[in-house]
Amino acid sequence: MPPKVLIVLTSHSKLGDTGQPTGWFLPELSHPYDVFAAAGFDITIASPSGGVAPLDPSSVDFSKDDASAMEFHKTKASVWEKTAPLSTLSGRAAQEYDAIFFCGGHGPVFDLAVDPVSQQITSEFAAAGKVVSAVCHGPAALVGVKLPGGGFLVEGKQVTGFSNEEEEMVGKTKVVPFLLEDKLKEIGGKYAKSGEPWGEKVVVDGRLVTGQNPASAKGVGEAVVKLVREAV
Repeated sequence: MPPKVLIVLTSHSKLGDTGQPTGWFLPELSHPYDVFAAAGFDITIASPSGGVAPLDPSSVDFSKDDASAMEFHKTKASVWEKTAPLSTLSGRAAQEYDAIFFCGGHGPVFDLAVDPVSQQITSEFAAAGKVVSAVCHGPAALVGVKLPGGGFLVEGKQVTGFSNEEEEMVGKTKVVPFLLEDKLKEIGGKYAKSGEPWGEKVVVDGRLVTGQNPASAKGVGEAVVKLVREAV
């Protein structure tokens, strides 16, 4: 049986009360997806609401010089237009899958950060010793996750995610419900970041893999594949 990875996308499409669209960020799905596919993984895509998971349109323009991301956008629409509702995987995903991966984009700070089904599934993955991974704003899905013993999943763990400085640079510090860097530190995460904004930063602590920003997405995928293969 091939290894199995569950990729979770946001279902949230509005950037606070700005009237601007948001969602998940193209290269943060396309690059890990390509890594998982090349490694022979069986891939399932889910979202809180199921169905179409909203792609942040700004991420398409962001990726215009990224040939692999643009090819993914052109040929893989069914990947994000037919997502499974997360609730249909509750109670069984941690037994059936080897890893869970949360794609970034601003959407997750609004829905996945507070989604009880996502939190429960992630807690079950961690408790089962499976790989938990996320990139950019994807680690927002981890901030409410607690382990069966009661502590936060990221407490005492080396972790990264979209930095305060990067959030400031994209002008969203007053729009998001919380700053991810601050929140990860607040719940006991040992936050680390690249020496320069937008630089690649992938942090692996046991079975937890996090990436800071879009440049880190491929590296997160590669780290997940390595950990899953080591466990076989």
